[in-house]
Amino acid sequence: MTDKSLITKAARLSVAPMMDWTDRHCRVLHRHLSSESLLYTEMVTAPALVRGGAMHLLDYSPEEHPVALQLGGSDPQELAQAARLGQEAGYDEINLNVGCPSDRVQSGTFGAVLMKDPALVARCCAAMRRAVNIEVTVKCRIGVDDQDPEEVLPEFLAQVIAVGIERVTVHARKAWLRGLSPKENRDIPPLDYDLVMRMKGLFPSLHLSVNGGITSLVQAEEFLDRGLDGVMIGRAAYHQPADLLSAADRRVFGRPGPDTTAEQAVQKMLPYIEAHLSSGGRLNQITRHMLGLFAGRPGARHWRRVLSEGAHKPDAGPELVERALSEIVTPAAA
Repeated sequence: MTDKSLITKAARLSVAPMMDWTDRHCRVLHRHLSSESLLYTEMVTAPALVRGGAMHLLDYSPEEHPVALQLGGSDPQELAQAARLGQEAGYDEINLNVGCPSDRVQSGTFGAVLMKDPALVARCCAAMRRAVNIEVTVKCRIGVDDQDPEEVLPEFLAQVIAVGIERVTVHARKAWLRGLSPKENRDIPPLDYDLVMRMKGLFPSLHLSVNGGITSLVQAEEFLDRGLDGVMIGRAAYHQPADLLSAADRRVFGRPGPDTTAEQAVQKMLPYIEAHLSSGGRLNQITRHMLGLFAGRPGARHWRRVLSEGAHKPDAGPELVERALSEIVTPAAA
């Protein structure tokens, strides 16, 4: 478990929880690019842990710290039990998902649909806070469906702050629970960054991070310069991890020293890959997260091709990754 002040500092830049993407292998890669940024798990549902006993969902590597567990649920006592399990597993933070718009999440009465019931969210947060000693945080939308974000978001934030929540990440779009798919909900509803900025003015003591549509470190730095406490980056950090994370320690956190290169990150991943394979894992479970490492660089297409064509084979190992890397280091030989 990491000290709370260090987690708060790490929240200046975080990688969003993304289903099917930010698994433990992805997070290790991201950690090798940035030692300071805060990493999040995929959303884990409280029922899966408490009723289903799916404790493997809490697996992670010690090198991932600082790392937060995102929970989905709407039953205060069940979330409290799940939060306790997360703390016992060693996570640094417990985050409640109040933003996911998928049908499966709605049917469980959690995710973005909870924006309609801030009092229930507050009860959930209060129960989790009583259950653990680590920080409990919230990730939400600005509203859902026909709600007026100007009215809904301040009331929502006021209620969670009243039960002791000190850090919130706001995805600066509405979620449309009917008529848009989860993918469309990440793109179609317009972004309202100014509303998030106004919330910082209304709640100056709240540690407020913005999420949604942020594609560069320059953008992230602009939000921090304007007075927000943190920036959470999603798809761009996944598809172009080196572009977003390799310079983050220096530019966002003021850490001296040279930036980590994508090549260095690959080399750091090799022992992790060896360990994963020796425990019965497959190479493509890791390399699928590495395809975008050299995005925009000479040889990137060959890097992706070598990994995509070979990593699923039963005998694929670190030597395949090294061969793919040679396409980047000496692109003329491709």
